[in-house]
Amino acid sequence: MKVAVGADHAGFEYKEAIKQFLTEKGYEVKDYGTHSLDSTDYPDYAHPLAEAVSKGEQEFGILVCGSANGVAITANKHQGIRAAIAWQTEIAELARQHNNANVICLPARYISLENAKHYAITFLTTAFEGGRHQRRVDKIACQ
Repeated sequence: MKVAVGADHAGFEYKEAIKQFLTEKGYEVKDYGTHSLDSTDYPDYAHPLAEAVSKGEQEFGILVCGSANGVAITANKHQGIRAAIAWQTEIAELARQHNNANVICLPARYISLENAKHYAITFLTTAFEGGRHQRRVDKIACQ
């Protein structure tokens, strides 16, 4: 499975750890940056990642910033992207099961690294339930 990862400076260390964790689990991971702790702007990483997922170049995306709000707002500007903020296991599961989210956004300043890894793998291994949820997902995009 192809997974894109990206973060700003606040999420850099979590991104690096998640990238290594997923690579060790056999995922094909592409890093969209940032590549240091230097202050940076989250849209510079969220836009390219979201574009790659929307085009099908990557199956899923994982974005990390301080609160997860900035990267989620940015990613959701792209057609076909359903970026969800997750801070609990059940939220990560429901984002996939009910919303068919294809990008998970993690708030590095509010969750532990171990939880971030857990939410990421939960997100990637949870299936969309379809059915009544598909009808709702079909109504998300603006025409």
